[in-house]
Amino acid sequence: MIAGTGSSCGKTTITCALLRALATRGKRLSAFKCGPDYIDPMFHTEVTGVPCRNLDLFLMGEEGVLGALSRSQGDLAVIEGVMGYYDGVGESSFGSACHLSQVTDTPAVLVLGCKGMGLSVAAVVSGYQNFQENNICGVIFNQISPGMYPYYKKIVEENTGLRAYGFLPPDPSVTLKSRHLGLVTAHETQELKSVLTCLGNLGARYLDLDGLLELAQSAGELPACPERELPSGPPVRVAVARDRAFSFYYADNLELLERLGAELCFFSPMKDEEIPQGCQGLILGGGYPELYGAALSDNHPMRSSVKRAVEAGMPTIAECGGFLYLQESLTGPDGRAYPMVGALPGRASMTKKLVRFGYLTLEAKEDSLLLAAGERIPAHEFHYSDSDCCGDGYLAQKPSGKCWECGVVNENLYAGYPHIHFGGNPQAAHRFLNRCRRFGGM
Repeated sequence: MIAGTGSSCGKTTITCALLRALATRGKRLSAFKCGPDYIDPMFHTEVTGVPCRNLDLFLMGEEGVLGALSRSQGDLAVIEGVMGYYDGVGESSFGSACHLSQVTDTPAVLVLGCKGMGLSVAAVVSGYQNFQENNICGVIFNQISPGMYPYYKKIVEENTGLRAYGFLPPDPSVTLKSRHLGLVTAHETQELKSVLTCLGNLGARYLDLDGLLELAQSAGELPACPERELPSGPPVRVAVARDRAFSFYYADNLELLERLGAELCFFSPMKDEEIPQGCQGLILGGGYPELYGAALSDNHPMRSSVKRAVEAGMPTIAECGGFLYLQESLTGPDGRAYPMVGALPGRASMTKKLVRFGYLTLEAKEDSLLLAAGERIPAHEFHYSDSDCCGDGYLAQKPSGKCWECGVVNENLYAGYPHIHFGGNPQAAHRFLNRCRRFGGM
């Protein structure tokens, strides 16, 4: 596991450098991301050519996490941590990178920036090393010069006993840019191939690849984790929006739908004119529709196609960005209100701060597309927009106890801000596809 002292310490950069350097050596790799992140896995996927999967103990539980990890193939699995090593739900370490490393018995290497520090680097590392029970086995320094590496390596190794596994030097050409929801996505990063190639070259030169490969061999055996059996049914075609505006999907969610009989038909609400023909269900994921308001609004044929489908009762899952797209209008960062599909009431607009951020559990107030009355599913929210019509079909509860109503739901629809992972309730995926089969198509 590549863990870190906090967000923006360089975990994703170093993980991509490590993955690319090992891939260049001919290693067959699987990549994972701790937590509910959608964006970092896109970069991992670009490097390995294999979908990166999330490992989230809150959303998936231990069984779901171990099952996802046990399905990995290849010579090596690399997990990127989330936030700081101990940062979990609320004030606890539950769901943290530390928690995940213990559940999976994975050795962790701490990414550390050293700017403005000398011997204090050892104090920082020692604090992480001794704070709680953990699997920290070494450190990687970020943003230091080759000349300073021996200095910091000696300080850490002599004062903590942990091994230094290399470093990455400052290099503006490989900086991954950020915006309001995290890194700019892989598909939007200019010259991505050259960036990843450069990262791989830096990783091969400055990371202790042999040492890291040796460390990986110390990971424990995964416990047996039999798959939950969910009967698949007849093939069913499901349209899935995927382009620059809608790109937030968990790989395991899509693969579970396929295992249950779904044929996923990807389309672009920005560029295509209608939903793919013959589809019986619709998924509109999250993403950045607020950045592409003009393109989405100007595509009148697609807006009409989606509205007809939803109003005809096509089973539809619309999470966060997809939820905004179904509403009447979306006011973007430029202050302009762009007409959207209009299949749902409500007007959404961007704010200047995170709105309802973090983990929560959804409880259905009545039977609907995904959940039976009283049934629950874990979820996550992370958005800077808000709507004047967020729905009231589910009761949402944060681990702190705070509650509110959300979600526009009926027997054919789930539309709302919360993102769900089917690992927390696979039966929801089964219900969705069964409803799609009963719909039959347009």
